[in-house]
Amino acid sequence: MNFFLLSLIKTGLVAFVLLTTLAYLQWIERKVLAHIQLRPGPYRVGPHGLLQPLADVVKLATKEGVIPGNANVFFFLFAPFLAVTLALTSISVIPFGPEIEVFGVKTNMELTGVNIGVLFILALSSLGVYGIAIGGWASNSKYSLMGGLRSSAQMISYELPMSLAIAAPLLIVNTLNFRDMVNAQSGYWLGVIPKWNIFAGPFPQFFSFLIFLIAAFAETNRVPFDLPEAESELVSGFHTEYSSLGFAAFFMAEYANMITVCSVATLLYLGGWQPLWPSSLGSDFVAPLIHFAAAGMLFYHGGQTVKSRTWDRFSFPAFGVIFLVVGALFLVPVLKPILIPLFWFVGKVGILLFIFIWIRGTLPRFRYDQLMRFAWTFLFPVAIVNLLITGLLVALQS
Repeated sequence: MNFFLLSLIKTGLVAFVLLTTLAYLQWIERKVLAHIQLRPGPYRVGPHGLLQPLADVVKLATKEGVIPGNANVFFFLFAPFLAVTLALTSISVIPFGPEIEVFGVKTNMELTGVNIGVLFILALSSLGVYGIAIGGWASNSKYSLMGGLRSSAQMISYELPMSLAIAAPLLIVNTLNFRDMVNAQSGYWLGVIPKWNIFAGPFPQFFSFLIFLIAAFAETNRVPFDLPEAESELVSGFHTEYSSLGFAAFFMAEYANMITVCSVATLLYLGGWQPLWPSSLGSDFVAPLIHFAAAGMLFYHGGQTVKSRTWDRFSFPAFGVIFLVVGALFLVPVLKPILIPLFWFVGKVGILLFIFIWIRGTLPRFRYDQLMRFAWTFLFPVAIVNLLITGLLVALQS
């Protein structure tokens, strides 16, 4: 009974956190891009625009859903459902932390444990292209069809170097289970250098990590690889004819895929929830220190903006109190084994998500011929060479 209760609690928590993160990830992206371009970004709806995601949800949910004439209605409605379902399903096999004990029952910090988690993620990412391709075809629009065809060719092309990049660290850890991968990356060389795959011998997987990250940009249709959308020549690409909840589903699928690939990169190359340095050197106190420091900065900033912006007098101290409470939770002995690994995992994923946003604000879009040439004449050969060298050195070491 406790097992089923814990499973329901975990499912509810993951669903709530994931959907909230998807909503506020676009707010973070708009804010970061605005600061890169010296703009304020969303600001009017709630303190610092924090209620903007809610306003966007209400707007999209209440808009009329228009279906183009002569469109295939079933597949037109099925395509966004397929895209968002596959994107959200991937998170079910992602472990967020080690085994913990709750109410006397031992459980893993994940929804379901799959021994072939890597293959499961690759299979779902391969199927994800169908949502975009079907949506473009079913819209009965030349622009949407071109966007869907571009996406099919792009995702198939970049799946090959991504798969080869994933295979390289698998040769080192010798498992397809995400949890076993993280456990294999525990420990430190010389007491301070983490045994993550990006640093691991016999061949550090730094190049494999870069190949995976580049291919992940293409797989998630992000700048500079967002050719399926390419509004400069295709109006808006494969979702040109979508509005209301159909458009929102494609939008949500893109951000869900970003979270998935960043989580996979963290598990494969960055040690998952393993800290950057051992607890003997104070890694357990990093989380509360960061929260307390952030709280102090918010209190200080709120006091400095009394005359300039009225709402900041209240919003900054309020968020400062929230950070103080969260920081104090990390010091509770019962919660510490749960929150500390979660902090390191979420921190690494957050840094990778910031890189995705940062790249969007700084790089221009490729031409389509440049995109395909880069995949087949550079990224694919480099991934093969990296895999061959890794396999050879692993074989010589064994």
